[in-house]
Amino acid sequence: MLSTFTRAALRSSFYGPRLVPRTMSTTTKQYHRFFVYAPDKTDEGAHERRYAVRPRHFEAVQPLIDSGVIQVGGMVVSEDQIESEGGQKKAVASLLIVKAKTIDDARKLIESDVYYTSGVWDSEKLIILPFIPATPFP
Repeated sequence: MLSTFTRAALRSSFYGPRLVPRTMSTTTKQYHRFFVYAPDKTDEGAHERRYAVRPRHFEAVQPLIDSGVIQVGGMVVSEDQIESEGGQKKAVASLLIVKAKTIDDARKLIESDVYYTSGVWDSEKLIILPFIPATPFP
């Protein structure tokens, strides 16, 4: 005796489009990638604030890097900083590619970072956009 599922599948091949019941859950949300551009504030002391909280920032992001939530991250510097030797480079922003279920989740992640909460990043100029890569990540 054929199961109801098998009969429905066989019948549909003769009489039109195949309507097969789904066997997978559709409630699991898919993760998406988001591009984050977080410019630094430009006020007096912004550079010093960044370097004062940098160890806490690195400590907090390491588990996010290890788990794949932060897929790419780094400091954006001005063109004159590229060739500068040694010392602390002067950042103008941070750039990240993060994985999250929603853009709101990505924003919450960024807003919980010590660079955001300590006033390093300029919250008024923060850019978070969906990102679809054309090349594989390193």
